[in-house]
Amino acid sequence: MRLRVIVTVVVLALAASLSGCVIQRPDSSRDWDRGRSEMPMMPMMSMNLSEPTWLAEMIPHHEEAVRAAEELARSSRPEMRDLGAAIVSSQTAQIAQMRAWLDRWYPDEPEVTAYRPMMRDLSGLEGDALDRAFLDDMIGHHMMAVMMSQHLLSGRSTTHDEVADLARQISAEQRAEIRQMSSWLRAWFGQRAPGMMWGR
Repeated sequence: MRLRVIVTVVVLALAASLSGCVIQRPDSSRDWDRGRSEMPMMPMMSMNLSEPTWLAEMIPHHEEAVRAAEELARSSRPEMRDLGAAIVSSQTAQIAQMRAWLDRWYPDEPEVTAYRPMMRDLSGLEGDALDRAFLDDMIGHHMMAVMMSQHLLSGRSTTHDEVADLARQISAEQRAEIRQMSSWLRAWFGQRAPGMMWGR
C-alpha cells in the first residue's frame, strides 16, 4: 500500500510538471515542534529530457544527495549512518559513470550551473534534528530523481541501453529508499512523509 501511494504521488508530480505546474516552496523557516512537514521546492529542472540533458541534470542532483548523506556519519542512529553510507557509495559511482558517458558521447553538452538546491544545510544539525531534517528533505529529493528517470524512460528518449538501465536502477533504488525513509519518519517522529504543493 505504501508503494502504491508513493508511485501515485510521483505519477501526479510528472503529470503536473507536463501541464506547466511548478512546485511552490512555503516559508523556508521550519518549526519542527509544531509538526510542520513541508517539502522544499524542487529545482527548476527541464522535464523535456533528452538523454544528454538527463545525464547533465542528474549529476548535480546526485552530488547534492551525496553531500547531505555524508552528514549522516554524525547520526546517533545506526540505520541512518548505514543509509548515508549506502547513498554515498551508490550515487558517487553513478556520478562517475554519468560523467564518463557525457565525456564519451556528448562532449559538447553544457555543464549545469543553475542547479537550485532542494535540501537545507545540515552541517549545523545534530541528533534528532539532523535525522528528521534529512528524512524530510531527502524524500522529496528522491521523488524528483524518480520523476526525472520515469519521464526519460516513458518518453523513449534514450539512445543508449546503458543509460536506460541506469535510469531504471535509480528509480528502483530510490523508491525503496523513499519507503524506508517514510517509515522511519513516521515511527521516530510521528510525521507523515512531506507532501507536494502544486501551483502555477
